[in-house]
Amino acid sequence: MALQVIGTGFGRTGTDSMREALGILRFGPCHHMFEIFASDHQRALWRALAGGAAPDWDALFDGFQSCVDWPSAAYWPELVDAFPEAKVILTWRDAESWWNSFSKTILPNIQYSQDKASLGWALIHQQVFSGRPHDKEHAIAVYEANVAKVKAAVPPGRLLVYEIGSGWGPLCAHLGVPVPETPYPLRNSTREFKDNENTFHS
Repeated sequence: MALQVIGTGFGRTGTDSMREALGILRFGPCHHMFEIFASDHQRALWRALAGGAAPDWDALFDGFQSCVDWPSAAYWPELVDAFPEAKVILTWRDAESWWNSFSKTILPNIQYSQDKASLGWALIHQQVFSGRPHDKEHAIAVYEANVAKVKAAVPPGRLLVYEIGSGWGPLCAHLGVPVPETPYPLRNSTREFKDNENTFHS
């Protein structure tokens, strides 16, 4: 099963809501960091990739039609090339708003991790943020650089920049599907994240 939708946005840009939305629109199952937490097999595969193993995208996304959030978002340039027919979605919020959410949720869980093989440490802390996720200016610069890189690399017809709170309209238009009757999902608030914070020890 080839990926049909590739998410390129950082965690805390509405990725869990997008995960559920894609499932409602029949583009699921959608790969998300939660999958790593739930599966020893997934955890082993992605830890190996973060540790330098050659990617086997078919194995990493076996059974999935779409992906959002880390860890996959850290590899979006490779995924965009590997799945040329897939639509691309950049989930987005303004940088200050993203930092306010990231610093209260993901950051405390990855900053002092004792498991240096975990994706929270090895991938997000070390690779994505070069060991400086706690440095607000640096983290925001990395966030904004990712946004700019996606916009520069993916043609407009293939890319949707999806701002948090935009509802079904732009997403359904981008994917060429009808707008469902159910409200657009709202998932993984800061409070909900803290209830599930073990995710980033995966």
